Amino acid sequence: MWSIKDIADVFFSLENKYNLNYVEIDGVYFWPLIRMYLYYDIARKLNTFGSAQQKTLSLSDKILSFLPFVKNSILKSPYSGKSDLDMIIFDHPRKVLYQNKYHDIYTYFFCQYLDKYNKNYEIIESPYLNNHFTENSSKIRYNDRILLCSYFYKKTHKVEFTESERELLRQLLNDLSVQFNMDFNYLENVIKEHILNFKYEYNSYKKLLVKKNPKQVYVVVAYENMALVAAAHDLGIEVLELQHGTISNYHMGYSYPNEHNNFDDGENIELTNIPYFPDKLLTFGKYWENASFYPIVLEDILPLGYSYFEISSNEFKNLSKKNNQILFISQGVIGKYLSRFAVGLFDKLSKENNDYNFIYKLHPGEYDTWRENYPELVNADKNPNFTVIDNSKTPLYKLFAESKYQVGAFSTAIYEGLQFDCVSFIVDLPGVEYLDILIDEGILCKVQSPDDLISNLNFTPKEYDKDYFFKGFDEKIFNKIIK
Repeated sequence: MWSIKDIADVFFSLENKYNLNYVEIDGVYFWPLIRMYLYYDIARKLNTFGSAQQKTLSLSDKILSFLPFVKNSILKSPYSGKSDLDMIIFDHPRKVLYQNKYHDIYTYFFCQYLDKYNKNYEIIESPYLNNHFTENSSKIRYNDRILLCSYFYKKTHKVEFTESERELLRQLLNDLSVQFNMDFNYLENVIKEHILNFKYEYNSYKKLLVKKNPKQVYVVVAYENMALVAAAHDLGIEVLELQHGTISNYHMGYSYPNEHNNFDDGENIELTNIPYFPDKLLTFGKYWENASFYPIVLEDILPLGYSYFEISSNEFKNLSKKNNQILFISQGVIGKYLSRFAVGLFDKLSKENNDYNFIYKLHPGEYDTWRENYPELVNADKNPNFTVIDNSKTPLYKLFAESKYQVGAFSTAIYEGLQFDCVSFIVDLPGVEYLDILIDEGILCKVQSPDDLISNLNFTPKEYDKDYFFKGFDEKIFNKIIK
């Protein structure tokens, strides 16, 4: 099986060979736009990753959501509202239930500090599965208008390749086909669609930023908002990204080893800027500043902290551990593998000892589909010692606090479980490379099979600084960036 490192290394090699990150088609740097999409598409087709398992929208869902899109485009248009803002915040579409209300956990507490300092800001919110979950607020505008019009723009415009562009794509597609032994004829259409999306969204965001006139733009998941980043940069507006998940040397949203400039020796070195990359990255803690081959300097990677974890975890810190409880942290792309592993481990341990209690916590994207996709879990869930959690009512941090063990792949939640002193096992599945450093340091234990985990139940992790991963909100850094 191909590992994610194998796939990433092919990408890095081709980028170096063709200078892909700096090639323009129709005035747009096409490779950064498709880099993440293509990476995951290849990983799925090679069975390195499974599908994300997230519920897809049916045709009827899309039809029913059309009128709300039109309504939101008019009543909550991003172009309405205030001008001359201090900052605009483009938050994460998926919201989490916190204190009985839905919030974006990556920007909610940041905005509370902005309120404390009387900053003038607005939030631009994109829909999640064609819906909005946050409460109505004068500070929140919806992105529906730009997304809806982009759809129609793609239907009425075309991208034509020049002969030199076609020759480059022929060579690139041939190399990809040879490396991965699969057909890439579909890629030209993918490139065209991404370019058209970019061109419409770039002009729309540029119009929006001119009207709003912010001093800064904050964004969660910058690699999915490259047109926004480009528009802000062309207007001389600083773009800062708030970390939202695990970052590694093989994460195509952040890792650019051929243009890695993450030095701190104080020399004035001319930088090669990756197109559409944010100016600064605001991380959960200091660990993440060296977690990837970033194309920005070290001084622009700032450990702002992770307020959601800091505040939400406090109420569970003093809960007692259940020494027989094993918590599984699922992810859609490896859910089929991990669910089988969990059931296999449960069957083996049950024969030796009936005292173990298994909790299988699904990712929100798996809630609606797990019964169809994970038949082993359906049967296991009938056992009183095996519980599948397919909702967000039970706080994840409570589960961490109560569980002696956690088992997973490469989810950000693994790092959160470490904060609760969970003895942590990482199953040798695609994506395990994300955690190589912590495995090598003896903080995590990598296992190949249920038998391997059973033989390592007495694993004792090496001591580590918890603030290194997730520190409390750093008001000093906050003051530095907003000024």
